[in-house]
Amino acid sequence: MRRRQFLSHSAGLSGVSALGLTLGLGPALGACSSGGDTTLKVLVASYDKSVGSSIGDQWDGLVTAFEKAHPTVKIALERVPFDKLDRTLARRVKDGDAPDIAQSNVFAPYAEDDQLYGASDLFDIRTEADFTRSYAEAGSVKHTQYGIPFLASTPRLFYNKALFKQAGISGAPTSWDELRSAAQALKGIGVKTPYGLQLGPEAAEDEALSWLLADEGGYAGLAGYDFHTASNVRTLTWLRDELVAKGLAGADPAGLNRTAAYEQFMRGNIGMLIAHPVLMGAADQVKFPYAHAAFPTRRGGAAAPVGLSDWLMAFKQNGHGDACGTFLGYLYGRKSAKAYGGGQAALPVTSSASSALRADAAQRPLWKFIDQMPQAQFQPVSLRSWPTVRAAIRKEIGAAVTKGGNPGAVLEALDTAAAQAEL
Repeated sequence: MRRRQFLSHSAGLSGVSALGLTLGLGPALGACSSGGDTTLKVLVASYDKSVGSSIGDQWDGLVTAFEKAHPTVKIALERVPFDKLDRTLARRVKDGDAPDIAQSNVFAPYAEDDQLYGASDLFDIRTEADFTRSYAEAGSVKHTQYGIPFLASTPRLFYNKALFKQAGISGAPTSWDELRSAAQALKGIGVKTPYGLQLGPEAAEDEALSWLLADEGGYAGLAGYDFHTASNVRTLTWLRDELVAKGLAGADPAGLNRTAAYEQFMRGNIGMLIAHPVLMGAADQVKFPYAHAAFPTRRGGAAAPVGLSDWLMAFKQNGHGDACGTFLGYLYGRKSAKAYGGGQAALPVTSSASSALRADAAQRPLWKFIDQMPQAQFQPVSLRSWPTVRAAIRKEIGAAVTKGGNPGAVLEALDTAAAQAEL
């Protein structure tokens, strides 16, 4: 019965900036109605406008267009600062005042407590199947999708072409040995931080996972968390001995946050680093000489990228499942995608929107990011304990690679912290 209109949901870097939710609205389609008007409470993040396009303004346009197309469903939109969003949502749910739809970094606890509608409750089969599989699977608990990807991204290895040329480096490194050699060459011409190892508390879990994935490691196995593995110890030992100890990762990699790393890259103080599409927009504005490539595996070749996403979810409390489905279907259906983030570096999370972007020559800068999204590997976001474990990673992982660091001991401590969090 449900027929959905398409809004191309384009998304950028979660937690860093609000990017390009570009509306491509076509003719209105009929919505299912259970009789009378329904008001949906929608809780979303607000962002500092200085870091990118205001998603708040774009939400306003979306709500206006949606209510015109679906006059029996009204949207009560509430914006909360991004850094307060998860706490605000948790408090509302605990107080019995859950919104109908919310944006969050966390969905697993609500799914486990049977507080959310599944994707199959909200979307028709065609729309549900259109989500990029890696993101749909990441948003699932016990094989049911509850988290709907929003503000999604994958990173790549960015490098300063001018510094590479000056150092006599012919192109992007394709193995760890080549990355180390490039870093040594950059150090030789006086680059302060040849490789920007971002293990500061802002997003250490992302940087660390990129390296672990590149050497057949990760945070979890089939049975749950599994930090202390031979491959993980090998990776952190290599970082400690081959990059940090040799002065190739700056003075304080354990304190280098993502935001500061991006700023230092733009100043020419970092030669190469893992970064998201948001960096392209800033670099393009000032004609900064950069390029990007797949992050290399230890032995050579492209590593699986880390997948990042915020999530939308629909709560059962108010019984507005049909109206939630109508609104979310308006965002994610496939009928009228026309425009994508482009200069705002926004990544769509459906196969049809990705194909449309991939066919648009004007969006060529995003093609490589789009192409790697199906291979994205995620942190264990479907585990209820993940926020607690993530906090432990942010606090501890940097110590493993600094002078005198003990990777094995740090990884054992993370296994212990994870076990406690699971209990």
